[in-house]
Amino acid sequence: MASSSSPPAFLPSGTTTTTTVAASSLVNNAISATATTKASPTKKPSAVLGFLAGGIAACGAVTITNPAEVIKTRLQLQGELMRQAPGSKRIYTNSGQAFLHIAKYEGIRGLQRGLGCAYMYQIMMNGTRLGLYDPIKHTIHSALKTDPSKNNNAVNIAAGGIGGILSAALASPLFLVKTRLQSFSSHEASRVGQQHYYKHTVDALRHIYKTEGLRGIYRGVDASMMRTGAGSAVQLPLYDVVKQKMIHVGGLENGALCHGLSSLISGFFLCIVMNPFDIISTRMFNQGGSLYKSPADCLVKTVKAEGISALYKGFTAHYLRIGPHTIFTFVFMEQVKKVFERLE
Repeated sequence: MASSSSPPAFLPSGTTTTTTVAASSLVNNAISATATTKASPTKKPSAVLGFLAGGIAACGAVTITNPAEVIKTRLQLQGELMRQAPGSKRIYTNSGQAFLHIAKYEGIRGLQRGLGCAYMYQIMMNGTRLGLYDPIKHTIHSALKTDPSKNNNAVNIAAGGIGGILSAALASPLFLVKTRLQSFSSHEASRVGQQHYYKHTVDALRHIYKTEGLRGIYRGVDASMMRTGAGSAVQLPLYDVVKQKMIHVGGLENGALCHGLSSLISGFFLCIVMNPFDIISTRMFNQGGSLYKSPADCLVKTVKAEGISALYKGFTAHYLRIGPHTIFTFVFMEQVKKVFERLE
């Protein structure tokens, strides 16, 4: 698969979103001929097309990776602010055991808990990030009077970071609801963390607003923005470095296999950076009262009560979600793009 010079307007090369940076590079290489003829580098890209394509593709990916997200949430909440007593047993010991445990006692419904809300979240989060990325990048290039057709890592990182933070702020209420839905277990002996029972997403938003107000709806938004910002800041450099090593040292062709392996390898290091922020976000979202006053307070209390290792709870499940989610997003993005091309 040959490399290309210009990506489609709605999915640019070098995007720094948490789950779709690799996808943009893959699409960039896969469809260069069509992109260069249909999209002028000086024309401001369509945010609407990017929103639709990104949201639809991410929904397809999350259908497959949602069980890993449920497992990650349970592992991160297990033993919250409690140091494990020597010899005591935990409900969930690792990702594989957690999968089997949830499947046994809660079935497929338990493994896909919160999927409806996850769809809404993906549309709002990834749709917004992909939709805003190119317009923001175009605006920055215009302000700097630089050529938007030339790759500029600094501009890419800035555009990805800004889009990521804005999308995190916008989608935060859905992230909150998704976390609470996924943490809830219908099997009493499988429950960890604070339990919140909601019939569905709308019921959850209504209940949270009624009992906690607007402040409750946006609980943990600062942690969410930090989480997304951290992911956006590190993923592009990591992905690019790994990809170049795979090409120049490993001898791989700059194609789908190289990009897929680069996503999986860079995703591991991304999780190392991002997992502590993810732990804080999960706990800030799931708390029903005032257990944590701020992300910093959550960090201090967690480390003090559970040790530094608590910041890496659910690491394996987190990694199993990020790598595959990126690759699946690319696969679905290609199919969505083909549909859009036929409709044009």
